[in-house]
Amino acid sequence: MKILRFLVFGLISVGPLWCATVRLCAQDAKDAGNEKQTEKAPAPAEAKSYSGMYSFLKDGEFVQLTVEDDGSITGFISRYGDGDSDKGAFLDQFFKAGKLERNKLSFTTQMVHGVTFDFQGTVERGEGKNAGDEAYYVLKGTLTQNVSDANKKVNSHSRPVEFKKFPQDAAPPAVGRN
Repeated sequence: MKILRFLVFGLISVGPLWCATVRLCAQDAKDAGNEKQTEKAPAPAEAKSYSGMYSFLKDGEFVQLTVEDDGSITGFISRYGDGDSDKGAFLDQFFKAGKLERNKLSFTTQMVHGVTFDFQGTVERGEGKNAGDEAYYVLKGTLTQNVSDANKKVNSHSRPVEFKKFPQDAAPPAVGRN
């Protein structure tokens, strides 16, 4: 009988303490999982700050990137034409599709004069010290240029790229557009 009272008394006194410990451990494990998730996912305000103008392949060319509320990407590439019919002309190629998941970025442009671009990469912090500085963010990844000839044969060329964000107070280059 004394043993039974001792066990009942022990469970009554230690039970709530044990349950509280288990709850705290479970909460700590849950919080640790959330911390790992938030380290990878940028805050919505930070993702929005990825929006802006980035360098492209040549001086005077640029990528305009806008992060929408739903994580989709809109924008365009402004570049000089390379073909016989558009050599030196300034061309705008709007995004056909774009997506941002955490810091992983991808976009595909519409075809202009037989050329499309695909980008697969990331948005990363660059060498800029303050949010308005040049290269505060950089787009790093692989750019694939797809060129379709008159016979509809597509030649693709991929290369690693790094596009630096322009300073916030900079205006786009003053060049005529087509």
